[in-house]
Amino acid sequence: MNFLKSSKKPEDSGDERLLQEYRQTGDLALLATLYEKYMHLIYGVCLKYLKDEDLSKDAVMQIFEELIVKVNKHDVKQFKSWLYVLSRNFCLMQLRSDKKMKTEALDNIMELAEDLHHDDDREEDLTALERCKEKLPAAQKLSIQLFYIEEKCYKEIADDTGYSLNEVKSYIQNGKRNLKICLEKNRER
Repeated sequence: MNFLKSSKKPEDSGDERLLQEYRQTGDLALLATLYEKYMHLIYGVCLKYLKDEDLSKDAVMQIFEELIVKVNKHDVKQFKSWLYVLSRNFCLMQLRSDKKMKTEALDNIMELAEDLHHDDDREEDLTALERCKEKLPAAQKLSIQLFYIEEKCYKEIADDTGYSLNEVKSYIQNGKRNLKICLEKNRER
């Protein structure tokens, strides 16, 4: 008699069955059932890395969206372990992305400040900057105002305005470029 028929735990075989059924049918309810089983663990991983409850809750939902795409591309042997790694990597990418955004924001502020300090007449530059800012499209003007004047981060601007993170980045970048062009034209006069 063989007491060690299978080295797999009963829960692992259930995971495999649900995963296999999902791959065959594409029924998201099956994947959601499997994911739901580990949501509390995923939330814990996200909280450990992101250190923010709301960001962690958002991440749990975003990881599910990523899971829908990635689960069919990978040969998953142990779902729970694979999901842990997927979750951890997602959080690390979020942290890297946020760090990069903060660094870019600081660089942009420094460049704009340097542009203003080149001339001796700072008051004239500030007046010109205000005039140029008024010429910007509304979304660029608002994003520039929130980012440089109110010193909000990209995520806060996105939350306040309803723009996506990519739209916020684009509006700030294009707005900054348009301001620089406008200021250069003003200096030539």
